[in-house]
Amino acid sequence: QVQLVESGGGSEQAGGSLRLSCAASGATFSSNCMGWFRQAPGKAREAVAVIYTGAGSTRYADSVKGRFTISQDNAKNTVFLQMNSLIPEDTAMYFCAADPYGGSWCMLASEQYIYWGQGTQVTVSS
Repeated sequence: QVQLVESGGGSEQAGGSLRLSCAASGATFSSNCMGWFRQAPGKAREAVAVIYTGAGSTRYADSVKGRFTISQDNAKNTVFLQMNSLIPEDTAMYFCAADPYGGSWCMLASEQYIYWGQGTQVTVSS
């Protein structure tokens, strides 16, 4: 069983920055697919960014490319999402997710991910 705990959400003005953290426990962290997803009220959950912790390879949704960066700290079993140049459309609940069994091909698709955190709210005002 894998436990994921997100932190770092909050309120920010457009143009500002926030950094989300996802602390993982209960499984080997060094070769997982880890991802950040978000869901706004009335909308479907969408992928934001994913990382393969075995090599640090990353993929991003087009809507956040150039603004968000996903990274990892294997020593702390933690994945981060640095969010810069925030816009009101980034307002959503952000979830961390993990797939310890899928190998190195990490998809921008929630169906791949087995374990999920409880989420952290990000609100961006104009």
